[in-house]
Amino acid sequence: MTGPLSTAQIREKYLQFFQSKGHLHLPSYSTVAPDPTTLFTVAGMQPFKEQFMGAPAVFDGVASKRVTTAQKCVRVGDIENVGRTRRHLSLFEMMGNFSFGDYFKRDAIHWAWEFLTGAEWMGMDGSKLYVTIYEDDDEAFMYWTQEIGIDPSHVHRFGADENFWPADAPKEGPNGPCGPCSEIFYDRGPKYGDDSWADYAVTRESARFLEIWNLVFPQFDRQEPLADGTPVLRDLPFKNIDTGMGLERVASVVQDVPDFYSNDVFLPIVTRVAELSGQPYEGEVSVSHRVVAEHIRSVSMVIADGSVPSNTGRGYVVRKILRRACRHAYLLGLREPSLFKLVPIVVDRMGDAYPELRENLAKVEATVKAEEESFLRTLEGGIQRLGKLMSGMERGATLSGNDAFVLYDTYGFPVDLTKEIAEEYGISVDEAGYAESLENAQNLARAGSKYGKSELFGGNMEALDGLSPTVFVGYDDLQADGEVVALVGAGERLTHLSAGSEATVVLSRTPFYAEGGGEVGDTGRIEWDGGAGIVRDTRKTPQGVFLHDVLIESGELKEGLSVRAVVSGERQAIQRHHTATHLLQSALRAVLGSGVQQKGSLVAADRLRFDFSHGAALSADEIAAVETLVSRWVSANFAVTWQEMPIADAKAAGATALFGEKYGETVRVVRVGGSVEYAGQTVSSMELCGGAHVTRTGDIGAFVILSDENVAA
Repeated sequence: MTGPLSTAQIREKYLQFFQSKGHLHLPSYSTVAPDPTTLFTVAGMQPFKEQFMGAPAVFDGVASKRVTTAQKCVRVGDIENVGRTRRHLSLFEMMGNFSFGDYFKRDAIHWAWEFLTGAEWMGMDGSKLYVTIYEDDDEAFMYWTQEIGIDPSHVHRFGADENFWPADAPKEGPNGPCGPCSEIFYDRGPKYGDDSWADYAVTRESARFLEIWNLVFPQFDRQEPLADGTPVLRDLPFKNIDTGMGLERVASVVQDVPDFYSNDVFLPIVTRVAELSGQPYEGEVSVSHRVVAEHIRSVSMVIADGSVPSNTGRGYVVRKILRRACRHAYLLGLREPSLFKLVPIVVDRMGDAYPELRENLAKVEATVKAEEESFLRTLEGGIQRLGKLMSGMERGATLSGNDAFVLYDTYGFPVDLTKEIAEEYGISVDEAGYAESLENAQNLARAGSKYGKSELFGGNMEALDGLSPTVFVGYDDLQADGEVVALVGAGERLTHLSAGSEATVVLSRTPFYAEGGGEVGDTGRIEWDGGAGIVRDTRKTPQGVFLHDVLIESGELKEGLSVRAVVSGERQAIQRHHTATHLLQSALRAVLGSGVQQKGSLVAADRLRFDFSHGAALSADEIAAVETLVSRWVSANFAVTWQEMPIADAKAAGATALFGEKYGETVRVVRVGGSVEYAGQTVSSMELCGGAHVTRTGDIGAFVILSDENVAA
């Protein structure tokens, strides 16, 4: 094969190859998950779930049924294996090529083979490539053996647990798109093991045969099984392609190195770890070197994407990864913050492909250093807690596994250190009990990350099937006439509602804004001849059906009845706070720097809350500067306007988008008509936003920051 190519060269060649096949190259999406089903982006296909389900394949105004990406992915379900095996990573780069109802199985197989074996691409020896297919996929077998010409002995059939996506689809679900897959392996030769392909096909464990690519063929729609349990797989109206080539895996093959940690990205980090610690790297036995190197690469990327250590959700995972790295740095003898010194190496190796690393270098360094300092204090506290647990225990006694797990999970104290300290007192640790407690916690975490089904005011989506999107007129009118399209209660369609009852009401037209973008849903009233009801909240489905939570005061409400919907006076206060939120974000970016990223917000009638990522609490001077900037906008009484435009035009004009949010081809842009000055820079406000706003900044009135809290504390 040609080489050795660098990891960056392999990445670039992959993207160039699929661009030559008519694919649109899109930059990597954030590690922050594009949907609420997972905390992080866990697969290259995840940002395209809607396209796989039939949504228009339009990206920033460009239509393309073929897409290629180098996607940064984060998976932490098996984090304890990172550094201990050759193949586990918490952050990995997945090279993907995707087809949304365009090409299918034949082209995907041919192009994978061409890229891997072509002299101008990877130049691999085809005789060293092996593939697996789904046991019933004769079509894939024909392409591999008859058209590609691979030796049939290099092809192995497996069941759904190995070569079907999702693995349980044929038997247990979930319902929806699914299909067989075909994995490609490379034989690294006898120096990596003396097992044969036949051995591997039985054991599925090998250092010699390395999986480098997975071709997934979503071609079926799994529906409810028959009464006897027989699965029902119907052909999808259009077939898709979802493939993933592991960049780190291919790099280890092309560079002929024993594991990921010896490639051109990881080795400089590992070498620096050895220099800082004074502990030489000795390959497979040097677990701590590898953990530190892998985890600093991982947290550098996720922090650059706006995630910061905290005690809940995504931030908890970031903290867990960082503290595991700190623990292994401690085991290497590093007693002062040192991990932050590794961040520039990560940026040097990956910053060209992921410019957000370069843009946020200082922020990442500061965040990592602060977490190191905090964890070193945690270690001291953990040692004291462990001492209390062992007080009174005699030599030869055993510390319970659950106590060791609580030290780790609740107080962040590593079990390795627990074992090491306990051994000094002649006390052992119940490792089996610890493993059981850890497994129980992991099972709970995995259960909580499965795709869920949305529920609406206690109802469900099926009750709203077939309804047309609601016509929303609430930007301009706070009263509107409409027809009752549906009544839903307890997940069932209702024919009428009487006084005292409550349910979800769907109207043909509404002035009520549905909760979204941080703005709370509108409240108010609906009235009709002989009756009235209180609207207590408003939401909407992904299909644009507005859902009004209504309590009937008097009369009877039926489907087909004409009503008058009136938004409460709280809307004016909400609009003031929403426009103020936009000005606050612009002011924060001006005072603190462009690295400030919105992470959420609350826009209500009585207050606003703005969540953002930043490495430290605001100083009194910074708070005063932000308040002054917003007050200047208010005093100037600038006009606030909004218009719809193609997303490409909006971004070209400099509109700010909510980090990690997905937008359609056409977006609504809210613009403040004037700018203010701060420290020699001109500061303006223009954002993509679907919310309700005032028409002039003077309507906002006084703006004061009441509190600034670090939720990560």
